[in-house]
This record gives sequence, structure tokens and C-alpha cells, in this order.
Amino acid sequence: MMDKRITTFFEERKDAWLKKNLNASMDEVEVRAKEQECEEVFSLKNWLPNAAKRAGQMSISTHPCTFSHPSARKNKNGYASAVIATTTRRHDGFLRSGNVDVQADALGNAAALDVYKFLTLVMEDGQSLLQHIEQDSVVAKSLLTLPNASQEHSYATLRQDFLAMVSPDEEVITSSKIKQVYFPLITGNEEATYHQLSLLTASGIVFDMRKRLDVMRFGDDVKAAREKKKSGMPHDSYREIYDLTTIGYGGTKPQNISVLNNQNGGKAHLLMSMPPVLKKRDLHFPVVDFFTQSVNYFACRDIFYRLHTLYQKPDNNMHVRAERDDLYQFLVDYLIEKMWKIRAISQDQYSDVTSQLSKAQTIWLCDNEQEIRATTDGWLDDILNAMTPFMFHGYEKVVGRKAFKLGDEELKHMAKIAESNKEMLR
Repeated sequence: MMDKRITTFFEERKDAWLKKNLNASMDEVEVRAKEQECEEVFSLKNWLPNAAKRAGQMSISTHPCTFSHPSARKNKNGYASAVIATTTRRHDGFLRSGNVDVQADALGNAAALDVYKFLTLVMEDGQSLLQHIEQDSVVAKSLLTLPNASQEHSYATLRQDFLAMVSPDEEVITSSKIKQVYFPLITGNEEATYHQLSLLTASGIVFDMRKRLDVMRFGDDVKAAREKKKSGMPHDSYREIYDLTTIGYGGTKPQNISVLNNQNGGKAHLLMSMPPVLKKRDLHFPVVDFFTQSVNYFACRDIFYRLHTLYQKPDNNMHVRAERDDLYQFLVDYLIEKMWKIRAISQDQYSDVTSQLSKAQTIWLCDNEQEIRATTDGWLDDILNAMTPFMFHGYEKVVGRKAFKLGDEELKHMAKIAESNKEMLR
């Protein structure tokens, strides 16, 4: 008994043939004649040999070359070889052929499209008719074995002709219209050797993505949820896909590109593939040293020049000394302010792999070291010892040749001011 899917296939073809060939002006006799002709055309003994001869006009391909260029199929060397990817499934996390189960595409003469649809019919066991023919199964033998058939229409001949749709070409032919990369190989020969890479479109993946996106955007449940949202009513959650672009293949003749392209009207969706928008960083977490990479003497120019003016005064009273101490404190405040800013970006920018910071500065600046800062003191000495030279040498660096040569007593006083801020550094 013939599979109901095959029966349905032929019934649809008969209906389409009669609709095309019958018209209202025909009498009953003419109508019966056309119906009889239709039965003859689509009988297995006539249709199968005809379809088998046309099967070679179509080629199954997972990566049709016509998506790269519509004219890539035919060139001076013949027809470009159809590519059928046979990669295996791996749990490597990549979206690639082999890891996704999608329908194979086909390209070739659109007049043989009915043969492709016939061979891709899915039988009751879940396998396509073409797979049954490849496996030489009972289903294939019962279908392709015609009663009283000649050698030309024997099972072996029909099977071989149908398999021409998936049979590899004896000679591999490519096209100059395919986007190609010639990758040099290192060999022992003096002549240059290249491996040719042809960047072809995995059309099955492309159109399966379109199908999924259309369900997410225009499915009945999604439409109902959107309507409820507009009305302010409770609704099921749904997802939106923004910044999609629709690309067209084949123009007004999508059938010239491939079967799947024709079924989808030549339209496919592209996800946003713009480069990421980089966030401008005003601050960079130091890699080597906070005092050379995160702070700048000249950011405190005004303070250092005010100190220089103060040093020039002949007076040395409590008011002058108090003003001097205030300026030193401003320098410490600048360092503490920078410290907090660096801590704020530490979680995003600090990398234990690339960092060359000292242990003390790592504890001081990294936000995740807060507990160590609160419970230990040893690291603070290193930070204080680095703050004082910043203040001492910063004055000389900014003011330049006019700067006074400060002595050890002034260095010790700066260190005393810095140490008075010890708790602020935790």
C-alpha cells in the first residue's frame, strides 16, 4: 500500500494540472479526456521515469553558491559543484553546520522542483523518501519497482537517476564569482601551495533563523500579548527583537537562487552585527603604579604655586605654617579623591592576570579587598611612604628651576600630614 504522503503529493499535482488544463467551455467528453490524460501523466509508470531523468537537474546543497552570486552556478568550466556539509555534531558551543538540525537546500532548474518536493517527502518513519532510496529500503523498492518495466525503467536505473540529485560530481568545479580566499600552506615544495576557502551561505540555517524570528515577532500568542499590553491588561511575557534587517536574494526571481530561497520569497533576516559601542573611559585602573599612572603633578599646579608663594614670604609664624599645612592637606585630599575614583572602577577594570601593582596598592585600590583594609595595617606604611614623595617632588617638578630646595625636615612634616589621614586611606 502506497504511503498516504505520496498519495497526497500526486493528488495535489493532479488538481493543479486539471485546474490549468480545464476550462468552462469544454463539454463533458473533453473533460473526461483531460481527466484520463491527467491520470496517465501522473501514473507511477509514466511519472517516475520522467521525474528520474529530471532529478539530475537539481542538486541538494547545504551551502548553495548562488547566494554569493546568482550567476555562480554556471561558468565556462561547467556547473559549480554542489556542497553538502557532512560535519558532525560537537558540544563546542558554536553555531555551525552539524550543530544545528536544519533542512538541506537545493538549486538548479526550477522546472524540476516537483522532483525535489517528491524526494523530500517525509515518510511515516520520519525519514525522507530520498533517504529511503539511498538506504535501498523496502519502501524505496516497493515504490520504484514498476510492473513489466524495461531495463531503462528498472528499479536500479530509477534509483541511480534519482540519486543524481545528491551524487557528488566526478570533477570538482568552482566559480570565480564565489567569494574565495586562497590560504597559503607550508610545504616542502618550492612552488606555492594554497588551500582554497569558499565562503558560502548556510541557507538552511539562514531560513530556519527567519522562521524562528517570525514566530517570535508575529506568532498568535505574541500578537495577543501585544494587544493586551496596549489595552493595559495583564498579559504573558514576550520577547522583542530590535534592529533587524531584511535582505533579498534573487530579486524578482528567487527561484533562481535556491529552493528554500523561493519558499521564503527571497527574503531573510539579519541580526544587528554592528561593532559594539565602546564606552569611553575617563579613568584607567593602574597596572604598575598608582602614583605614576593615576595621578598627575600638574593637576595640583595651583596648590604647588601657592606653596611656592608661601615659601617666598620672610615670615615664619603660626598663620604661615597653618596655611602651609592646609595646602599639604589639599594635596592629600587630591590623592584620596583619586583613590575613591579608582576603587569605583576596580571591579570592571582590575585584572589579576595583567596587574603588576604591589601587594599594598592592590589592597588599597581594589574594592574586593575591603575586609583586608579594615582588619590590617601593614600595607598602609607603603602607601604613606609613596604619598610623601608625590608631594615633595611634585613641588619641584611643577615650579621648576625657581623652586626652593626643600630639606629633610620639610619632608618629615609632609609625612606627618599624610599620616594624620591614615584612617581616610582604608
